[in-house]
Amino acid sequence: MANALGLDVKPVTEYAPEEVERVRNWINSADYKEKNFARQALVINPAHACQPLGAQLVAHGFEGTLPFVHGSQGCASYYRSTLNRHFREPAPAVSDAMTEDGAVFGGQANLHEGLENAYALYKPKMMAVFTSCMPEVIGDDLTAFINNARQKGCIPADFPTPYANTPSFNGTHIHGYDAMLLSILQTLTEGKKIEGRCTGKLNLIAGCDFNTGDYREYKRILDAFGIAHTLLADISETFDAPCDGNYQVYAGGTKLEDTADSINGKATITLGPYATPKTFAWIRENFAGEHASMPMPIGIEKTDALLLKLAELFGKTVPAPLKAERGRAVDAMTDAQQYMHGKKFAVYGDPDYLLGYVSFLLEMGARPYHILCSRGTKKVEKELRGLLDASSYGKGCTIYMNKDLWHLRSLLMTDPVDAIIGDTHGKFAARDAGIPLFRFGFPVFDRVNKHRYPLIGYQGVINMVTEICNKFIDIRDETCEDRFFEMMR
Repeated sequence: MANALGLDVKPVTEYAPEEVERVRNWINSADYKEKNFARQALVINPAHACQPLGAQLVAHGFEGTLPFVHGSQGCASYYRSTLNRHFREPAPAVSDAMTEDGAVFGGQANLHEGLENAYALYKPKMMAVFTSCMPEVIGDDLTAFINNARQKGCIPADFPTPYANTPSFNGTHIHGYDAMLLSILQTLTEGKKIEGRCTGKLNLIAGCDFNTGDYREYKRILDAFGIAHTLLADISETFDAPCDGNYQVYAGGTKLEDTADSINGKATITLGPYATPKTFAWIRENFAGEHASMPMPIGIEKTDALLLKLAELFGKTVPAPLKAERGRAVDAMTDAQQYMHGKKFAVYGDPDYLLGYVSFLLEMGARPYHILCSRGTKKVEKELRGLLDASSYGKGCTIYMNKDLWHLRSLLMTDPVDAIIGDTHGKFAARDAGIPLFRFGFPVFDRVNKHRYPLIGYQGVINMVTEICNKFIDIRDETCEDRFFEMMR
């Protein structure tokens, strides 16, 4: 056994090779699976990240906004590096670097100094403050701290500083996304509602989506309809800006004045209902116009639903180019269905992604055999079950709520499937099971440019069909004896 430097390292405890082999085989057994599923307190390789990471994603979606972590420097580095590795782009953010002193005496002094320095050095148009574990454990009062910062002159009295409590030990990244988005909208729209005013625009909330290609696709679809829109928390430029030799700290993002005026919009749609429940509940109470909560438009049926809703809200017909796209997507599915039909998949991820994956697979005649949600509710489970029950391909498929990727590994080894859909962290289970992993969702560290092509809309259907089916064809081509495989038809 050697370390990274090639030096021999003596194990603390040595085991006989026979014992190692016995345990290796045992963890693949039904007996181990039963013990694995019996655990309650321990989580191994969860299929989610922590709240502050979602909060930082939201902050990057608004013009000139600097994410500000009230907590330790190590936590802030984790959020930044995770986003950086997924997008392969900088994720600029600051921290007030709380240490042991802050844990004892509170973090107000750190916060005030941090706000003052960040405002002077980086000249943001807005700072979005969110917490990590330490200030949440000791009970720091962000409301009082930020009010005191204004009174002391650390930041101007009128400088927008939305803030959210995002404890890492509770919830997931989608809950942090929701909390931060709600605070930003409350802050920027305060006092902006004008009776009788209508911007004529659609407010579109994409939910906690880490795919820049999806945001571009939403805008392309809305432009095809001719619908003026404000995409709330737009990261399409922030994490996919052109490489032109000039670094911009604040690239892209939804304009703050557009966000402020969104309260007077014609309609608001959220496409990530499980990622934005608190935000959307507040919007329904405060925003003008009509409101609709819809699933992510992954697959034909869910994309159809979005386009029909847009046509209904704005009194338009679905544009001919989008109808043609639908036809091409259906044609692509028809051409490739034999490579996916009847195949079993394990899928995991956030609730909004899961509903899309399951719907898409059923449309292709595939079976979402193991469905695993790391942090879900009975409502999510009921909606997933409804999709399965409505299709003959959903029979025998099982939903596992509040389970992790080590649970998934036991499922793969005792009740095998043909492939997995999920993020990078599923690669270990996929490798052990000897099956392909289709890397959709967040995070994707070990492949490039995955965030750049859309999974939503009709183009997303074509992208997913192409990637999945070609991989199955690759496997067959590389392992079959027929050297003319698929060439002689």
